[in-house]
Amino acid sequence: MSIFHAIFLGITQGLSEFFPISSSGHLELVPRVLGWNDFSSDTRLENTFDVALHVGTLAGAITFLWADVKRYGMAFIRASARKTKWTQDGKIGLCLLLSAAPAALCALAMESVLLGLAESLRLIALLLVLFGFFMGLADWKRRQERQIEDASVSHIAILAVAQATALLPGVSRSGVILTVARILKFERTAAARLAFLMALPVIFGAGLYRGTEIALTGIPDGFLLPLAVGMISAGVTGWIAVWVVFRLLRFGSLMPFVIYRIVLGLSIFLILALGFGA
Repeated sequence: MSIFHAIFLGITQGLSEFFPISSSGHLELVPRVLGWNDFSSDTRLENTFDVALHVGTLAGAITFLWADVKRYGMAFIRASARKTKWTQDGKIGLCLLLSAAPAALCALAMESVLLGLAESLRLIALLLVLFGFFMGLADWKRRQERQIEDASVSHIAILAVAQATALLPGVSRSGVILTVARILKFERTAAARLAFLMALPVIFGAGLYRGTEIALTGIPDGFLLPLAVGMISAGVTGWIAVWVVFRLLRFGSLMPFVIYRIVLGLSIFLILALGFGA
């Protein structure tokens, strides 16, 4: 893998992980559109690089959200250790941690099916358009009442189940949580904060699960540098993506992402109709 490819894919992962536009869809689309075959059907190599990109985005997001991670994490730890009573912050910390369970269970039960679905450009295009439409509808003239402190166990449970649908390529983890959170009347930036905080245990769990093999077998020869630059570029752009989303939602709506998803999905359909791609 060339350094340029590693940086480009790292940037793609970092931006699309936290922009509500589907990271899995973009990581499937970009190499196929550009004709890249860096892994030569070597799934171990591909999984190694995927883990590195996820570790990078995880680091970038934690850096940006450190105040929230510390606030809810420490409240949860102190309450679990019985040093303090269970506060709302502690309960939110526990719920955020457990919110990864539905996605983790679905991923383990349907891993082979999901890997097969990830190859379908038609499915990616369909879900980009469909969930883009849902996201725009949910955000349009929606009342903005709730902040993250108002999140209940039932709210996070609903969001956790919704998050599991993001295992399908083209859905977007942050996108589906933003959509459902807006339906639940969370203010836009509060919805985004929930989406990003809920993503952290999922990304960590996925990286840990896939990284087990790497820890046992080691990094493939000659792959350390592309791995490192991919990880760094994913981390930097992940931080930037979180910042951009918060800035955008503070003064605007989700409509730019809605338009992007629909245009991209329809473009894929057009390309396939003209006989390009698979």
